[in-house]
Amino acid sequence: MSHTWITRAETGADIPAIRRILLAAFPTALEADLVDALRADGTAWLDGLSLVAAPPAGEPVTHALLTRCHIGDRPALCLAPCAVRPEHQRGGAGSAVIRAALEAARARGEFHVVVLGHPAYYPRFGFTRASAHGIGVAFDVPDEALMALTLDAARPLPRGTVRYAAPFGV
Repeated sequence: MSHTWITRAETGADIPAIRRILLAAFPTALEADLVDALRADGTAWLDGLSLVAAPPAGEPVTHALLTRCHIGDRPALCLAPCAVRPEHQRGGAGSAVIRAALEAARARGEFHVVVLGHPAYYPRFGFTRASAHGIGVAFDVPDEALMALTLDAARPLPRGTVRYAAPFGV
C-alpha cells in the first residue's frame, strides 16, 4: 500500500488522534500517557517537534516525537515514541513522519538525536550504534538498540550517558 503522506507539526486538534494512534500501536496506554506527560513538561517539550503524517484530507495515522534529552552535559533530542496505526504500517507513513521530524529538528538548529529502537529500522535514517560513539544509558538495553545520529556532520556526536526527560522515568 503506497500513499502520499502529508507531514506536519501537531496542532491542539491532533492530540486526540495522536492518543488513538498510540493506543492502537502499543499493547498498553504507557506510551500514550508518556506523550501526555512530555507535552506537560516545559523542559522536555519543544514546539514543532511532535509531528504527524496523514493521507490527504485525512486524520493523522502516524506520530513521531522529539523531546529534549542530554548526552552527558550536551543538549540532544530523544526520538520516542514513534507509532503508526497498525492498518497503515508498511505504507511509508512512519518513514515520512520520522524524516519530517528530523528535518524539523535540523531546521531548529538541533544537532544530535538518540533513539532506542529496532536496530534494523532506524539505520535507514542515518542512525548508528550509539556505543560506537561513546554514548550509553544508565539502564540495561541491548547494545544494538541504542542508536544516535548527528544532524550536522560538522558537529560530531558527544560522548556520555543519555539523560532522558523526567517523564521517561529512567
